[in-house]
Amino acid sequence: MSDNIASTSDVAPAHRFDTVRLEAWLQGHIDGFGAQMQVRQFQGGASNPTFLLTTEGPDGPLRYVLRKKPPGVLLASAHQVDREFRIMKALANSAVPAPVMRILCEDPDIIGAAFYVMDYLEGRIFRDAQLPGQSPAERAAIYDELNATLAKLHQVDFEAVGLGDFGRASGYFERQVARWTKQYRGAETEPCPAMEQLIADLPARIPSDTAVSIAHGDYRLENVMFHPTEPRLIAVLDWELSTIGHPLADLGYNAFLWHSVNPGWGSLVGVDFAASGIPSEADYVSAYCRRTGRDSVEDLNFYIAFGAFRLASISQGVYRRVLSGSVASTREAINGCPHLAEMALDLLRR
Repeated sequence: MSDNIASTSDVAPAHRFDTVRLEAWLQGHIDGFGAQMQVRQFQGGASNPTFLLTTEGPDGPLRYVLRKKPPGVLLASAHQVDREFRIMKALANSAVPAPVMRILCEDPDIIGAAFYVMDYLEGRIFRDAQLPGQSPAERAAIYDELNATLAKLHQVDFEAVGLGDFGRASGYFERQVARWTKQYRGAETEPCPAMEQLIADLPARIPSDTAVSIAHGDYRLENVMFHPTEPRLIAVLDWELSTIGHPLADLGYNAFLWHSVNPGWGSLVGVDFAASGIPSEADYVSAYCRRTGRDSVEDLNFYIAFGAFRLASISQGVYRRVLSGSVASTREAINGCPHLAEMALDLLRR
C-alpha cells in the first residue's frame, strides 16, 4: 500500500524544470489554480516522470498531478502523454473511473517537454500483489474490483466516447509484436537469445479471436487507485500504452502475476488462494469471462507470453535509459529483459 504524498521526494536533478515559468503558465490556463506552487516528485515507475503540485487557494491547499515526457533521446512512439490525457478525458462520463483532467501542454518551451495536469486524488495504490495487511475478505474484494473494472473498460463504446481514431481496429497483435520488436532493437545493449526466439515464434501463435476494445496496455494492481478506506477502485492510471486493440491482451497481462517469480513485478506464485482471499488464475479469468459474455479464453498462454514479451522490451528500454542517465535511479543498473524474455518463452511453450 502507498500513501500518495508520503511517496514523494525532492525533484531529481535530471527531471528539474522552470517552476516559476510553469506556475505562471498554469495560472493562465487553469481557473483558480492557486499561488505559491510547490513541486514534489512521485517515486516509482521509470517511464513518464510524475509530480505533485501544491498551491495555496482561497480555502486552503490545492493539489494537482503533473505528468510529463522524460528527458533525453526517446524511442519512437514512446512516452505519449498526449494519448494518456486524451483517453482519460474521454472516459470522464463512462463506467471507468479516471481523474479530472485539467490541461495538456505540447509546447516544449514551458518545461522542456510535453505534459498534462490532472486533479490529485487521495487514495491507496497497492504495490504488493499479495496485499499484506489486508483481510481475506478485503483481498477478495480488491481483486474482484480490479477484474470488474477491466471488464467495464472493455465494454466501453470507444466510438461513442470519441476514440474511434485512437487506434486501428484490426491486426492488433501483428502490429504490437512488430512495435515491441522495433523498440527492443532500438534499445538493445547485448544479445538475448530468448528475445530472438520470441520474435520468431510469436507471430505464428497469434489467435484467430478478433475482438476489439479499448486496451489499457498496462492494467495491473499498481496502476489503479483505491478509495482510502474502502475496497473501491476510484481511478485507472498510467494509460501511456493504451490504444484500440484486443481486450485479451489486458487479461493476459493481468494473468502474468500468477506466473511471475520476480518480486519486482509483483507475484502470486505460491499463494494459498483459499486462505488468502486472492482468486486463483482460473477463477480470475472465469470472472472476467462471465462479466464480458465469453465462454472461455483459448490459448491463454499466448496472451500471457505476449504481455511478458512486451515487458521484456520495455525493461530493455528502461535499462538503456538508466545507463544513459535519463532515468533517476538509486539502484544498480540491472537489465531485466533476459529474465522476462525467458519467462515469456516458457509460458508460450507451456
